[in-house]
Amino acid sequence: MDKNEELKIIEDMQAVVAQMKADDIEENPDCEFETFDCQCCGEEKSLAGSVVYDGIRICNDCVLYAETGFALGKINTIHDLIKNMEDKKLEAQCHFIKQDEIEHNN
Repeated sequence: MDKNEELKIIEDMQAVVAQMKADDIEENPDCEFETFDCQCCGEEKSLAGSVVYDGIRICNDCVLYAETGFALGKINTIHDLIKNMEDKKLEAQCHFIKQDEIEHNN
């Protein structure tokens, strides 16, 4: 697969994932403001556009990574993405702990 094919896949996935989020918001406007902790990146994210893979709910941003990774043959399962995202998830958790400490010390 050449670079142009890869870029086309990435652009297509961006459009699909953005549409998924827009569809969720159109169907249930409240979901844009309902949040959950993404089991992939570890951040608190909007339910809009999130997807459950193998019982694991991931945010719309991570859905883009997952679907692009699947389409490009870079990952085979959601667990591959989660393993690749461990550093980002740890970073998000550390940031949360720091923010929590700041809030409790003030």
